[in-house]
Amino acid sequence: MSPAAIISIVIVALVALAAVVLLTAARRADVRGAGALSRETTRRDKDSEIDRPMPLTGRQVEAEASQARHGGLATTVAAPPQIWVKPDADVVGFNRRQFLNRATVTLMTAGLGAFAAAAFTAFLWPFKVSGFGGKVAAGKLDDIVAGIRSGRGFLYNSTARSWLTAYPSDALPKAKGVHTYAPVLAGMEAGLVALYQKCPHLGCRVPSCESSQWFECPCHGSQYNRVGEKKGGPAPRGMDRFAISVSATGDVTIDTATVFEGPPIGTNTTGQEAEGPHCVSGGHH
Repeated sequence: MSPAAIISIVIVALVALAAVVLLTAARRADVRGAGALSRETTRRDKDSEIDRPMPLTGRQVEAEASQARHGGLATTVAAPPQIWVKPDADVVGFNRRQFLNRATVTLMTAGLGAFAAAAFTAFLWPFKVSGFGGKVAAGKLDDIVAGIRSGRGFLYNSTARSWLTAYPSDALPKAKGVHTYAPVLAGMEAGLVALYQKCPHLGCRVPSCESSQWFECPCHGSQYNRVGEKKGGPAPRGMDRFAISVSATGDVTIDTATVFEGPPIGTNTTGQEAEGPHCVSGGHH
């Protein structure tokens, strides 16, 4: 999964957790507020009012006052009896703290569920990577071949961070016998190789040498022939490379998502030797 997808998932999780913390803090602040009555206190006050006598109405007060003026006794009207209903044990035992605890657990579960859903979605539908690290459209095959010729054997693709060179068809039988060439053989059969610009030794960018028609690393003198097979220097193998695909319409795509290791030392499928002076001395054995 790409860094952008991981960052998006982490942001979603952090937002969910922040919402849980803020809601919990707000609930607790409301419970501890000065002058606030809890739900249990309010319920007890309502229950105690059941046993109190009903207040007299205005007419009853006037009747009592009239009887008192005439020496009679005031007649009180008995309030109808209230039917006692047993409270629900679940309601009585459920206080505000339990409510907050259950709400916190519910929100945490929802947040973790959202995080899991986002991660699952990211794995099923990964973000499409364009540019280096994904598939790079290099252009038409004929145009690339023409560019290699005009560049005197070499064509650099900055988006793919790779060198494009021609691979001779008469060298394919030998190339098929090199196990490290298997993932990139389709491009070689189309007549192209895409070589990663980094030297396998310590990662320096390897330039081409027009005079020798080789790649020669200026850092420590490693040298490679035109198709990236090691010819000299301290490099542990040939130049690493990318897979190339060519569509039916001649569109060339370089897949930079995977770097394939270069061929082992001693591989020489093309038999190409230096065609002129070296740009970097001391690396050729």
